[in-house]
Amino acid sequence: MDSDLQISSLTKPILTSGLGERRFFYRTLGEAMRREFGCNVWKVSVDAGFSCPNVGIDGNGNVRNGCIFCDINSFSPSRRFVAGKPILVQIDEGITQLKRHYPKAQKFIAYFQPSTNTNAPPEQLKIIYNEALKHPEIVGLTIGTRPDALPEEVLELLAAISREKYLQLEIGLQSIHQKSLDFLNRGHTYSAFIDSYNRVKKRKIKTGVHLILGIPNENRDDVIETAKEIAYLNPVSIKLHNLYVVRGTRLADYWNDGKLTLPTIDEYAEMVIDFLERIPPEIIIDRISSEATEEYIIAPDWSRIKHAARNTINKLFLLRKSYQGKYYGKFS
Repeated sequence: MDSDLQISSLTKPILTSGLGERRFFYRTLGEAMRREFGCNVWKVSVDAGFSCPNVGIDGNGNVRNGCIFCDINSFSPSRRFVAGKPILVQIDEGITQLKRHYPKAQKFIAYFQPSTNTNAPPEQLKIIYNEALKHPEIVGLTIGTRPDALPEEVLELLAAISREKYLQLEIGLQSIHQKSLDFLNRGHTYSAFIDSYNRVKKRKIKTGVHLILGIPNENRDDVIETAKEIAYLNPVSIKLHNLYVVRGTRLADYWNDGKLTLPTIDEYAEMVIDFLERIPPEIIIDRISSEATEEYIIAPDWSRIKHAARNTINKLFLLRKSYQGKYYGKFS
């Protein structure tokens, strides 16, 4: 059973056409995968060694310094351990580890997670993706990327694969607000995201969106505006992260200089519920908070504690008698 708390009799269960009565406050990835494949499915992180277009020198000779919060090793632990290993070896080792921790895991999705996993010529991408799909225990792909790394020829490749295999594209947006994208140094605009998102949806590729809650200068109205906009876009899934600080980043410099304030765990829980109450109940909520290892994390302290945010969020759902989609369709 998922570790999320069950909805008590005090709260209204989520009812959606074709989904039946929901046991949880939001639609979990585990639930969605069981409905998709009929068994327990886990993601296996794969590092194909891709780079990021927001780092280095761009085509116009401009220096791009990357997102202020990003240290690829802290956000993608696999990069620390599998760099240079063949993809099938990574998958074998990842599956062995997952089965050790989760004995009920039956099938697996190759999750191209570190960096920007469409940032290469389509002929190279085809070889890499097909290599992962050769593994007998892999039933599909999840590919993490950015909105500025989705040219037409790459989308055509992804569309072709998605017609034969399960494939989901996860696009890092982080915020719909330009002030926040500028603060984070994302290197793209919201309009650029919309352009890429529409081109992906046009090809009927399953699409997920990554967002950060708790960005400085974003208030409750900003969070609700984001929720309404994402609800309108209606992606297959949403992955929520809290903004946290890891060593060796420009965000760490801000924190050390006393120029950064982060939400408390209770404040973050309020943001998550304000957001999820306005999200259609059929959208998968892939993640509701971030965690980092002690080796990298600086702040907030509560991000060091596994499941602390999730437990706090679930308790607040109970107190507010709430659930995903409570206000969807009747925005206030």
